[in-house]
Amino acid sequence: MTDRGVEDRSVLKGRMSILAGMLSLWIEESRRIPVGGQAVIEGVLMKGPKHWGLVVREPDGKLWSKAWPGSEWLKRGAWKWPVIRGFASMADMMRVGMKALSISAEHALGEEESFSVTELVISVSVAILMVAGLFIALPVWLSDQVVSEPGASFVVKNIVEGIIRCAVFVAYIAAIGAWKDIRRVFSYHGAEHKTINAYESGLPLSQESVASCSRIHRRCGTSFLLVVVAVSILVFSFFGDGPLWYRAAARVLLLPLVIGLSYEVIKGASKSDTWGKYLIMPALWLQYLTTRTPDASMIEVAIRSLEIALDPQAALTGIDEKQPGI
Repeated sequence: MTDRGVEDRSVLKGRMSILAGMLSLWIEESRRIPVGGQAVIEGVLMKGPKHWGLVVREPDGKLWSKAWPGSEWLKRGAWKWPVIRGFASMADMMRVGMKALSISAEHALGEEESFSVTELVISVSVAILMVAGLFIALPVWLSDQVVSEPGASFVVKNIVEGIIRCAVFVAYIAAIGAWKDIRRVFSYHGAEHKTINAYESGLPLSQESVASCSRIHRRCGTSFLLVVVAVSILVFSFFGDGPLWYRAAARVLLLPLVIGLSYEVIKGASKSDTWGKYLIMPALWLQYLTTRTPDASMIEVAIRSLEIALDPQAALTGIDEKQPGI
């Protein structure tokens, strides 16, 4: 909090676009009640059964909070169907997550102006290009270089491609984790996980009980992304080989299907204490890179955010009854 009010805003915007690609998938469902979350800049966004709750610590140390209704369209029609619901939830979380990141930057920096539509479009475009380049095109190209023998099985290529994609992803996480600002976001990510684990375990939402909980959670978006890599190997194997442009385009077009199937895998595994626990164990290990042990002030923010998501009237400030959401 020492120099956040004077940090170069352009640098922060660039880092926010990177965060969007990494953090926008943190959508979770509880066994008892739908609860999930996402770390933002100096704050935590939580999803309750019917509302979102956002809490950000301002430069003066005070907590700014806001609550708004969730998206009702996710509960209707085809959007509730298996596979489709996974991609729909991801898309909704990306929309809400990007806006929450923008709001959190505004309040954490103590600045009144918000990002313009043009700035948000640029940030989203940069994030999409980064994801397409790093996690789709680059692994496809590198797999061609590694498996260069004529007539090599495209199944082998897909496996090699998946391994490379996983390695690129892990390297990316490790690299951005070296930045001070990202480390703070990862600490808030740890606070989010600890708070949700305490709630789902039936523990009181107190500093002591939350701090004692694990910072690892089965439904974390980090685990989700690694499951996406594994599922993509299987799905892409059904669509044969071809030139580089064809395979890269096919992977983009098949991404909604891969995300939807991965969502069902994570959802099923999160309810199982046998096969599910061991199936996603490798993915859970990666959370030791994307979470940090939070301090007491971060845990306070996460607890407050969940309380507001569960009971919007608990918000002290920032509630606008006339605003349907963000």
